[in-house]
Amino acid sequence: MTVKTRFAPSPTGYLHVGGARTALYSWLYAKKHQGDFVLRIEDTDRERSTEESVAAIFEGMEWLMLGHDEGPFYQTQRFDRYKEQIEHLLEEGKAYRCYCSKERLEKLREEQQANKQNIGYDGHCRNLSADEQDTSKPHVIRFKNPLEGKVVFNDLIKGEIAVSNSELDDLIIARTDGTPTYNFTVVVDDLDMGISHVIRGDDHVNNTPRQINMIEALGSEVPKYAHVPMILGEDGKRLSKRHGAVGVMQYRDQGYLPQAVLNYLVRLGWSHGDQEVFSVEEMIEHFDLKDVNRAPSAFNTEKLNWLNQHYMKSLPAEEVLKHLQWHIDQAGLDLSQGPDIKKLIPAMAERVKTLKELVPAVQYFYQDYEEFDAKAAKKHLRPVAREPLELAKKKLSEQSDWSAEQLHALVSATAEELELGMGKVGMPLRVAVTGSGMSPDLGITLEWIGKERVIKRIDMALEFIAEREAQS
Repeated sequence: MTVKTRFAPSPTGYLHVGGARTALYSWLYAKKHQGDFVLRIEDTDRERSTEESVAAIFEGMEWLMLGHDEGPFYQTQRFDRYKEQIEHLLEEGKAYRCYCSKERLEKLREEQQANKQNIGYDGHCRNLSADEQDTSKPHVIRFKNPLEGKVVFNDLIKGEIAVSNSELDDLIIARTDGTPTYNFTVVVDDLDMGISHVIRGDDHVNNTPRQINMIEALGSEVPKYAHVPMILGEDGKRLSKRHGAVGVMQYRDQGYLPQAVLNYLVRLGWSHGDQEVFSVEEMIEHFDLKDVNRAPSAFNTEKLNWLNQHYMKSLPAEEVLKHLQWHIDQAGLDLSQGPDIKKLIPAMAERVKTLKELVPAVQYFYQDYEEFDAKAAKKHLRPVAREPLELAKKKLSEQSDWSAEQLHALVSATAEELELGMGKVGMPLRVAVTGSGMSPDLGITLEWIGKERVIKRIDMALEFIAEREAQS
């Protein structure tokens, strides 16, 4: 059997985390079995569907590197096909026209609630004769669900699920205006596109028995189903906007690499032994639906941060820079006056967890600052630091070999000459030349900042100390 999976989002908002994980699982399953991955836009909800949402879905999929083999297909471009299939069901007596008013349906619902009965249509128009029908009057079309027996299917994640047909009512498949409904369009699309495996969120479990009955009514083979459990926030409640970033591109904006987000999402409900870090190739090799958890998974930002830092350190600097550039542009940072940013990436990745944090962390290599970090200056730019800074400035001014190794030795020589610990010289110097107390190795930092800027910034620190002395 040729494996073909699909991702079928509704363009009513951004690509959210749950949808992205479903897309990833569907993509991985297709790739593992040398199959095809289909992208389908379910845009029949004309009131809520927008072009902006379609663009957001495409942007999110592209950022996550989840390319599709077929599509994108749009349901709004397939209305003729849905109409054709609805007519087919009507002709075979497997669907019927329902003329029940809104008022009758509301009254029926109230009575069912009062009697604690299952809520659903009672089949009032199910067996109307031709004489009792008038197609000029407002009506919907309902699928004639079997009255007896049950629907049994083997969910590839949840196991066997059985639902009695008596629990299912006759679902509307075409509205009064003739537009088809979600449950019917999905069935026709999956059949026409040859979808072999439907991998989707478990909020669709209740739809599956209804869709299976429709598929069988159309005389087609039922695909295999796998329903992925939901994602919870760190508070154990369903993931939503109140938990912060739930849209995929929000993670881009917050400084996460797509490799880290993919790695995190694949492990959010799936495991392969104790392995935590997976390349895309390893995901494809090891992914199996039987290893997906049946229980919901809770989001863990700390783990995502750990993965992101891992990829910032381990990916080639050129690859990290591709994604860092967006943040550089957002910050308006000019990289022309300073070291090659690719040198800084692996060194600075030890100290930050996101690309967004990386930009301000490297800013002092490229542009001067107007004031020192208050906490670092209070601790290290004290009057006692004046002498070490003056001697270091003298030695640095005379230094011709501006390499990290020689500059580190120079700082050590300064401390030795003054009979001070390395920290008594190194930390004031670090704060002086970076504006704060965080940087890579001091020799490397001095080399990358450059001689002219280093001397200028030491002078600025000495002025700060003088002002502090004058005030005391």
